[in-house]
Amino acid sequence: MTPPILVLFDWHATLADTMDAMYAAMDDMLAELPRHGLQVRLTPPERSKTEDDRKLVAYVRRHHRLHPKLKTGKKVSRTDLLEVLFGPDEDAKRLAHHVYNECYRNHYGDVAPFESGIRDTIETLIGHGVKVGILTNRTREFLEHELAVIEPGGWTELFDIVITGDDVQRLKPAPDPILLALKKVDLRAQPDIWYVGDSTTDTIAAKSTGITNIFYNGAKWDQMWINKIFPGDPSHPHRPDWVVNDFTELLTLITTRWERLQRQRAEALWPPKVILFDWHATLVDTLDAMYHAVDDMLTQLEDLGLVDRLVDPGLSKNVDDRRLVEYVKANYQLHPKIKAARKISRTDIFEIMFGADVEAKQIAHEAFNHCYRHYYGEVEPFEPGVPAMLRRLRALGIKIGVLSNRDREFLLHELEVIEKCGWLSLFDTVVAGDDTIRRKPDPDPIVKAMTNLGMPVGPDCWYVGDSTTDIVAAKNAGVTSVFYNGARWDKTWLAKIFPGTKRHPHRPDIVVENFQELGKLVDKIALGEPQQCAVDS
Repeated sequence: MTPPILVLFDWHATLADTMDAMYAAMDDMLAELPRHGLQVRLTPPERSKTEDDRKLVAYVRRHHRLHPKLKTGKKVSRTDLLEVLFGPDEDAKRLAHHVYNECYRNHYGDVAPFESGIRDTIETLIGHGVKVGILTNRTREFLEHELAVIEPGGWTELFDIVITGDDVQRLKPAPDPILLALKKVDLRAQPDIWYVGDSTTDTIAAKSTGITNIFYNGAKWDQMWINKIFPGDPSHPHRPDWVVNDFTELLTLITTRWERLQRQRAEALWPPKVILFDWHATLVDTLDAMYHAVDDMLTQLEDLGLVDRLVDPGLSKNVDDRRLVEYVKANYQLHPKIKAARKISRTDIFEIMFGADVEAKQIAHEAFNHCYRHYYGEVEPFEPGVPAMLRRLRALGIKIGVLSNRDREFLLHELEVIEKCGWLSLFDTVVAGDDTIRRKPDPDPIVKAMTNLGMPVGPDCWYVGDSTTDIVAAKNAGVTSVFYNGARWDKTWLAKIFPGTKRHPHRPDIVVENFQELGKLVDKIALGEPQQCAVDS
């Protein structure tokens, strides 16, 4: 099992306790069976999966209500009940769901977390950059109300995706709700998508798409019962990948997989023969001059013919990128919060603004260079001890290079004046933005650096940079990508800028918070044997 990038949850009897209202509505619905022609469509006894299922159908057929013991046990979900009652008869289940919804309107509103600490678990997942969503056969009318009132302040804002029974043609156990959820976040069905639910219906839906299924045993079924409802025979082959009894177990399960993946990443990295570094916001701080020059350039957007070449905000990678484009289009400058945060690079800004329009980015870079000439010269190490770190790496026999989209005029000046004595002698190769036809995120600067060193491009070259542009360039070149998180982005933000979607698939091989962490990582594996592949984070 791989750790999740997206966790989808069932609602009723997983996240929320609405049992009393659900069973009351079920009894009301079952009393309506003859009137809607559903009595004759109940599953024949010989088609029941288990003896308990057969008894349930027989009781409903005779009494038009649930057995009191079933309601007292508060363990079986509405969807599973309808699966037992009507089996593969999709039309009958659809009609039963409709009648149920009409009955539920008289009972819903009484809702509480299914167990304490659920919100904390969800917020922990979000803090680690995991997207979260809800899939339910419940209608949106009911779910939205229950999300709003479940606890003071509600849970509405927690979830990236909410799919209800109104949104799909076929309800669970059909895979339609899961497939729609994945479409909304531009992901494909794969094992790092987890679906957590309390019913056989949830398990069937998950397994039919190929994602990981976690059976939430909040009802505390014993192992004998779990084996009975998931027999794994040819007629009922679907079984969960894992069973958890509470959300503490779920979080522990995920945490162990995060830890395992982190170990695998380190073990899978090739020992570096070359380490190439980005310049701005990685080795050095030139942020103030950069933001001044970007703002000057943005005032010229109309004269440069770039306004109409800005990315359609609807095609932005995330909501923050969309807001940046919309603000620039309206104000011809960066939002003050972006400049105050001092986290995003000039190259990433241009990527967000112009996307795949290489010509527009080239025009923007040239205009920036003209503006930057008024501000450049002030340059400081991004963190203490950079020269010592570079010398230590070279002492290990590792070739060291620096790459920048900045033009050579500016890059060489900054290399010569930093810390008065300069750093030019610390590098075996220097590649500037005007040394190649295409700049990052194209791989050309990395290829140029390796050509200068007379070495082949491969995973034993590490490229360390602070931006999505750097990671994309590394991935395009086929070298090991190291994201330098000097800006201290939290895991939620890292998940936003590296979503791993079909349109934005590139994610770093490893993330380091500082150069001390990078040094320890190199020490750990520099003398090791290369593995056959690198592991994506």
